[in-house]
Amino acid sequence: MITTPSATGALVPSTTEGTVPGDVSGPGLVWDPHLAAVVGLLALVILGGVLVARNQLVGTTSLGSESEPRRDEEFMTDREWVCELVRENGGRMKQSKIVDSVDWSKAKVSRLLAELEEDEQVTKLRLGRENLVCLPGHEPTASKSPERPKNE
Repeated sequence: MITTPSATGALVPSTTEGTVPGDVSGPGLVWDPHLAAVVGLLALVILGGVLVARNQLVGTTSLGSESEPRRDEEFMTDREWVCELVRENGGRMKQSKIVDSVDWSKAKVSRLLAELEEDEQVTKLRLGRENLVCLPGHEPTASKSPERPKNE
């Protein structure tokens, strides 16, 4: 222990030198790195719990606000899901909007729409650089070829 002269001239032990982290020195507590880590982890756990609870509340309120319940998407095939999605959008939908609405790649959506078009469940119309996907009977009138008289 090192002694230092005090204001009165007497030698007193120094409390700043020779201390080890985690020791109590004077009236306060020296922060041990382990204690700080435990407090930080505890704060993260509490914050995580609050965020999970908030997300569950937000999810519950958004589900309750839907006007009509959707069919259970778990039991729908990909083809049924795309047809239902187009039906919900008035029978017409751009292919890029379909890609944005599902968690599939552009290639998967394109393959699926090609299969649906081959089975005549949808019609794909080229609009510039985009495709318009239509259910049968929902195609724009300008896209249909004029009917010819039968006597020709």
